Amino acid sequence: MGTTNHISTKWLGNMAFESTNTSGYTFKIDVAKEDGGDSSGLRPKALMLSSLAGCSGLDIAGLIKKMKLDVDEFHIETIANLTDEHPKYYDKVVIEYHFYGSNLIEAKLQRAVDLSVEKYCGVMEMFRRFAELEIKTIFHSK
Repeated sequence: MGTTNHISTKWLGNMAFESTNTSGYTFKIDVAKEDGGDSSGLRPKALMLSSLAGCSGLDIAGLIKKMKLDVDEFHIETIANLTDEHPKYYDKVVIEYHFYGSNLIEAKLQRAVDLSVEKYCGVMEMFRRFAELEIKTIFHSK
């Protein structure tokens, strides 16, 4: 039996909601004005991409620390294609891992990315169930 997560999401009126994360923090969800909202919160589908990048990023940050790697900067670009037909979902997702530094050990950083993508990141595994994933690792040596 796995762990149960319970999220409480409350309607704030019009098209806005407030959702409480398991961390105890809250965030607002809304849609664009052209869709009837006030554009005052995060978009649900885009939040999925943030969850994907955040989950994998946390894995990699932990591995950078554990492997004592020298990285000046690290960011993830997540570019997703949304289907045209309802229900719209992401069918193709490109995840780019960008590493910056003057002492990058590329093989070890690639290993950290691979471990996250193939073994540790649960959100990545969920995405794999409905989308084609393309992983790119880009090194920017200073």
